[in-house]
Order: sequence, then C-alpha cells, then structure tokens
Amino acid sequence: MSELTEIVDNLENRISKLLHKYEALRQNLGSLQDEMATLTSENTRLKEELENSEGRIQTLKAANAMLGSKDYKTETKLKINSLIREIDQCIVQLSE
Repeated sequence: MSELTEIVDNLENRISKLLHKYEALRQNLGSLQDEMATLTSENTRLKEELENSEGRIQTLKAANAMLGSKDYKTETKLKINSLIREIDQCIVQLSE
C-alpha cells in the first residue's frame, strides 16, 4: 500500500510541476505577444518614415537638378514632363 501512496505522491508532484511550468509558459507567451505587438507597430512606423524619406529624397534630387546639378537632370526632366502631361489633361477636362 505504501508503494501505491508513493506513486500517487509522485504523480501529484509531477502534476504540480507541470501546472507550474504551464503557468510560467502562459505568462511568457503573454509578454511575448505584447512585445510582438510593440515591434509590429514600430515596424509600421518605420516603414512609413522610410516612405516619407524616400519621397523627400526624390524631391531633393529634383530641386538639386533644377539648381543646375547634372546628376539627376534626366530624372527631373522626366518628372517635369509627367507633371506637364497631367496639367494638360486637367486643362482638357476643364474645357469640356
């Protein structure tokens, strides 16, 4: 009978340890999910910042070319031509 008691005590001890590990893992999961949400929002913010920076770079390239720099002259001419076409389309739509 004492052998059966030892087995039951051993099982209770193992179950208690498993429950403790489960609770620790559950808390760890919660903190990891919070960290993931924080990193996801930071990632989104950084992507938006990158897009804004790329837009500013393009604007600065165009301004640099207009000031006489030959580095981005072709790009700037293409952009200006594209803007002129858009303006022409707007004028056509307004005159209809």
